[in-house]
Amino acid sequence: MFRFSKIIAPNLIKGLQLKPLQNENAFLVFLQGKKFLSDSANERFALKHEEIGRPLYFDAQATTPMDPRVLDAMLPYLVSLHGNPHSRTHAYGWESEAGVEKAREQVASLIGADPKEIVFTSGATESNNISVKGVAHFYAPRKKHIVTTQIEHKCVLDSCRALEGEGFKITYLPVGPNGIINMKDLENALTPETSLVSIMTVNNEIGVMQPISEIGALCKSKKIFFHTDAAQAVGKVPLDVNSMNIDLMSISGHKVYGPKGVGALFIRRRPRVRVEPIQSGGGQERGMRSGTVPTPLVVGLGAACELAQHEMAYDHAWMETLAQRFLDKIYSKLSHVIRNGDPKQTYPGCINLSFAYVEGESLLMALKDVALSSGSACTSASLEPSYVLRAIGADEDLAHSSIRFGLGRFTTIEEVDYTAEKTIRHVERLREMSPLWEMVQEGVDLKNIQWSQH
Repeated sequence: MFRFSKIIAPNLIKGLQLKPLQNENAFLVFLQGKKFLSDSANERFALKHEEIGRPLYFDAQATTPMDPRVLDAMLPYLVSLHGNPHSRTHAYGWESEAGVEKAREQVASLIGADPKEIVFTSGATESNNISVKGVAHFYAPRKKHIVTTQIEHKCVLDSCRALEGEGFKITYLPVGPNGIINMKDLENALTPETSLVSIMTVNNEIGVMQPISEIGALCKSKKIFFHTDAAQAVGKVPLDVNSMNIDLMSISGHKVYGPKGVGALFIRRRPRVRVEPIQSGGGQERGMRSGTVPTPLVVGLGAACELAQHEMAYDHAWMETLAQRFLDKIYSKLSHVIRNGDPKQTYPGCINLSFAYVEGESLLMALKDVALSSGSACTSASLEPSYVLRAIGADEDLAHSSIRFGLGRFTTIEEVDYTAEKTIRHVERLREMSPLWEMVQEGVDLKNIQWSQH
């Protein structure tokens, strides 16, 4: 079956369910509007959420949908401008190289960097690996100490553990109940052997924002390099690598409404940060990251960064409006709800709530028509309590009852209202089934109960 589709904004259309057609070779034309039209559709397509069968999307920290304008920028490089950007002897290579360099300028402009300081990678995980391992290896054995936090993304923590196996010393800073580090702890952790401080800008689970400017200033005064994983922050909050004294910054394409499989790494040139490459090859990206640069993906990342730069203020205000509306509805109907992380020093689009006396996995299953993540696991395959929630001192029961609501550019007020109302209804239903909730309602202090062991 052949299909021709028109780009349809995700906030207008949340999904599409095709039913079997009588004519196997039907030619479908999908048009923007209340109904889809086709030569044999027979009113089969409806935009009612109940009929579509796809959940509302509230998992923007996991990934964001690609902005249709980003796809528009990518399409020529997926079809006609298909040259290798490293081919210098013909027009195909020159066209692709021009697209890559324009994207480099767009990414650099978003964070206040020089285009020559941008290295394209496969994503923030690779950027984090290059930053942590690359700096550590280059400045060893003279400096073999790295400082990070207990709530970093898993790729940073695993990179640090790998370095520990090589004889490096790693300091994992604790965070307070609000998820933010104590600057005094950081200052006390720094030694003459410290080569790198790696602290994320916005946490992917609870949304808290670390004091990046203060961290950068401290590291600069001690002549220690500062790396930040900004995957959840770039394009969402204002960042300037120079005023914030950031030496290395990791960026992810699919967290900023761009394509998956592409990212970037900012590496400061003055004063120069020396990084040992972690893979061998043709020496592309000035030797930092060998491998053919995927032109369509890079062009998409550049377009996404340019859009984010132009629309950041509007997007942020929209996130604040939606978040406040959602929280007001939840708090007005439910008690014993805890927001994990600092309520003010946070990115508003990431709302991590613990619903006491409710199992998070049960609530996720009840909210099957809303795509959410449970804050009780750092990966969906794990049933262990989140290490981030453990680090902020959350009780294990509360850690298991947490849900992350991720708002995005295309989230609507109607979706927020629907999700809040469904959440309230199912939390109340699940609590009615809980004997612990019944005891709390009767005034029993559960903390003073001595449970018998069997």
